[in-house]
Amino acid sequence: MMSEWYYAEGQQRQGPVTEHDVRQLFQRGAITLDTLVWREGMGQWAQLRTVTEELQLQTLASAAAPSTGFDLRDDYAAIDNGTAALPGTGPLSSPYSAPAAEVGGHAAGVAVQGGEVVYAGFWKRVAAYMIDYIILTVSSGLIGVVLGLGVGAATGFASGGSGEIASQLLGALVGFGISLGYYAWFHASSGGATLGKMAIGIKVVRSTGERISLARSIGRYFATILSSITLLIGYLMAAFTERKQALHDLICDTVVVDKWAFTDQPHLQRRELGAVTIVILVVCGLCLLGLFVVLLAAIGMAAKMGG
Repeated sequence: MMSEWYYAEGQQRQGPVTEHDVRQLFQRGAITLDTLVWREGMGQWAQLRTVTEELQLQTLASAAAPSTGFDLRDDYAAIDNGTAALPGTGPLSSPYSAPAAEVGGHAAGVAVQGGEVVYAGFWKRVAAYMIDYIILTVSSGLIGVVLGLGVGAATGFASGGSGEIASQLLGALVGFGISLGYYAWFHASSGGATLGKMAIGIKVVRSTGERISLARSIGRYFATILSSITLLIGYLMAAFTERKQALHDLICDTVVVDKWAFTDQPHLQRRELGAVTIVILVVCGLCLLGLFVVLLAAIGMAAKMGG
């Protein structure tokens, strides 16, 4: 049975096409030896030059060599004796290559183009944020209290309250630093996800699917301030934009997607909320409802005491 082939054209996957079609495309110049191709059974996308023998392109490739400036004799010899580099490794690796390693289902910073992309919806992002918020509140609170007590003990609380002010200021700075480091480091990591996003099964990447740099991750954190000071409208934009982008995503050219997006297994992506997301949203909803009831009760008691 003749294999069906796919080839990359810009950022898009084309195909399937037959081996005969591939030869015709190459002969017409529609694809080159540098074009990335793939068929079922291949571990990852590879340059056409690595499969010239399988596709019977030797004669065509040799004829094309003078115009392209490539000497293919060493390449063919390396393929024949088994010393050729594996597809996707070495200087010819490309963003189309399948991920060389994955951690917890996340591609190690390598984007595979051409597959379906499931963007993380607003409620998934809310659930992930709530998990991160709890983690940061607890950790920042504990560290802030310890440092604050240390500063207070060193400066003395009796000196006009300056020690208390210093401890509060230090606690706020520590909390900000922990939050910045947490989001910046995790979003720039190979998984592209904070602990909350890992639990929900989503990650932050560039709009092209590539891993974001630490500098971009830091910039994205500060851009969330704009999403906050706009009465949270910047966050709400994630519910209405085409690719579920919040204001800070649009500013920094990032998207939040399913953890299997831009990998060689896009079929594992899930559109539904998932059990973890539902549980977090329900618990948070009940907590908000409880706070609302307590607030109403407090207002009622205050009104009775005033009467």
